[in-house]
Order: sequence, then C-alpha cells, then structure tokens
Amino acid sequence: MAVSLMNARTREPVATAVELAVTRKSRRRGLLGRDHLDASAALILEPCAAVHTAFMRFHIDVVFVNRGGYAVKIVEDVPPWRIALSTRAHAVIEMAAGSLRRLDVSLGDRLYVLPASDTAGTPAASLDRKNL
Repeated sequence: MAVSLMNARTREPVATAVELAVTRKSRRRGLLGRDHLDASAALILEPCAAVHTAFMRFHIDVVFVNRGGYAVKIVEDVPPWRIALSTRAHAVIEMAAGSLRRLDVSLGDRLYVLPASDTAGTPAASLDRKNL
C-alpha cells in the first residue's frame, strides 16, 4: 500500500513516496546501494534510534520521532560516514538532504502516515506504523 508522510502542524505532505523498513533485514539495508533519494521520498525505520551513513553515496536529512510521532531530534545534511542517534526516538525518518528545511519540519512537529490517496485526511489510528 502506498503511503504519504504528513505534518500535522502544516497539514502538508512531507513525502509522497514513503518506504517502511520494519523488519530487521530492511532496516539493516536502509538506503545502502542507492545513488540518491528523490525529493518526494522518505524511508521510515521502525523501531530505530540510531542510523549511520557508512558506504552511502549522498547526504540525507534525518528526523527522530517518538512513539507518538513527534519529532524529538532533527539532523540536517548528514554526509556519508557519520552516525546520528537519539535515545528518545522510536523511529527514524530519512529524507534527501535539504528536504526538512524546504518543507518546514521542526522539532515538536507530529508526523504521521496516511494512504497516499488520502493526503487531506486525519491521522490513521490503527497500527503503530500509522502513528509515526
């Protein structure tokens, strides 16, 4: 199912092509092996409190969110061969470098996923992954 990542404060989509990495294998792979990440894309790793950019070929923006989906830490423009972490995070959202500034994502913003066709709706209430 295609999902979009929304910002509750701005009521605007943050990413319209969202990939969920919720298995150990998919979290371990992450963005490795890719040459870039589209400006409209995001990778959500759950559960996750730390990421590395070893062997990556491009810079990324990272948002750490708690179980309620609130941004507890933001790290912009993380270059290859770095580590970012937050002990308060339950999940991590990785996006193309520059995305967070362009989209006005701030600490404390609540980010959530919706079916891609429902970008005007309210947060889904069922699965934890729906309430990032």
